[in-house]
Amino acid sequence: MTATASDELAYAGPGALADLVRRRQITPRELVELFLRRIEAIDPKLNAFRVTLGDQALAEAEAGSDGDADRPLAGVPIAVKDEMPLAGQATTKGSRSYGPPAAADAEIVRRLRAAGAIPIGVTNVPELMIFPWTASDANGVTRNPWNTERTPGGSSGGSAAAVAAGLAAAATAADGGGSIRIPAACCGLVGMKPTRGRVSSQPAREGLLGLSTYGALARTVGDSALLLDAIHGPAPGDLYEAPPFSGSYAQAAETPPGRLRIAISRKVPPGSIARLSGDQRSAHERTATLLAELGHEVIERDPAYGLAGIEFTQMWLRGIYEESAHVPDHSKLERSTRQLIATGKRIVPDRRREKLLAGRARRTARVLELWQEVDVLLMPVLASTPIAAEGGYGRSALGAFDRSSRFMPFNPLFNVTGQPSIALPAGFGADGLPLSVQLVGRPGAEDMLYSLAGQIEEARPWAHHRPRL
Repeated sequence: MTATASDELAYAGPGALADLVRRRQITPRELVELFLRRIEAIDPKLNAFRVTLGDQALAEAEAGSDGDADRPLAGVPIAVKDEMPLAGQATTKGSRSYGPPAAADAEIVRRLRAAGAIPIGVTNVPELMIFPWTASDANGVTRNPWNTERTPGGSSGGSAAAVAAGLAAAATAADGGGSIRIPAACCGLVGMKPTRGRVSSQPAREGLLGLSTYGALARTVGDSALLLDAIHGPAPGDLYEAPPFSGSYAQAAETPPGRLRIAISRKVPPGSIARLSGDQRSAHERTATLLAELGHEVIERDPAYGLAGIEFTQMWLRGIYEESAHVPDHSKLERSTRQLIATGKRIVPDRRREKLLAGRARRTARVLELWQEVDVLLMPVLASTPIAAEGGYGRSALGAFDRSSRFMPFNPLFNVTGQPSIALPAGFGADGLPLSVQLVGRPGAEDMLYSLAGQIEEARPWAHHRPRL
């Protein structure tokens, strides 16, 4: 296989690869071998993977070669974020202290396997998935394929780097304050943060007091929708439940949405000292203009932030404290992680925790009043293009938090409300790095977001852009 043919396959996406397998134009083993070669050649520059599963993936590919031809992800190699249990592998969550290998797959991994996908490796995360860059004492710094001096984002940064570099066809991800959307924005990918409860987090009942939602990263809207088709739906023991959906997200992505009323907002949330860069402002404005040209009604409206920023921070800190209960040896944690754990324990005691959860429905209802007037909200994802690869790694908790909040102020509100939001590529900045916007819908409206995102992608294609590796 020539280098050009190898690149075309590596970037074809899970939908196209599964179709090739079903038509017997390529075997799952050949796909696994292709991605393993690319990981060996490219990943030393990026550090996207904590571990690769070469022998296991090849064995699964052989076992599935004559499997069910109707499986939507037949033979597709995927990467798994080091947050989601994978049978036989330790889930380290970016830490030097972790428990034994998992006895069984997470529900999201089980569903991807059932759809025909083959896990090819485990991707890097910052310790306990805390920050929007991917660097840790345990695994070093993960780098952006578009510029290795910059971050791929976090906490799903290893997953984003792997997909953007063509080291996996797609990857699992999770978003507790932007951790699907931020890496998608940094790496020129599509990242859907589903409605709270849309994708089961089992065996975990919740993450970060319900702020966190599981999902996936892909290069196109259609492939993102295909992945959500494979992984969505409740499982026994889930704490949250999304509005029911019985259709096809992939079909929604191919269907124009009709005329929508779309609000646009660039307002930096109250309390944040972030400043929106000229590049990100221009990307937002160009997308708003495109939406009007596509026939949608575009108006300017800001969401009702209220005190959501403070409430998110308190829930996030308490969630970190609760997550730390699963860490065997706190002495092996990074300094900033230990500081955040202590802060969460001190300023969000049990009584405050219950008050925050009890008030979430009221806060969400206030924010959702905007969606009584509009169908979708268009916002930036990041305040700038990707920051330095290390981000705030090595700083104190306060310094790292400040760096984080200046970089990604637009995302946490929708983790509080549990609304779906999809990050989309929106061109490139003066530094050659990807720009992005996000579309936010009312709870349960992933299909509408996919319809609109697919329309944007058709009018402004981006999948032909690839980093030079």
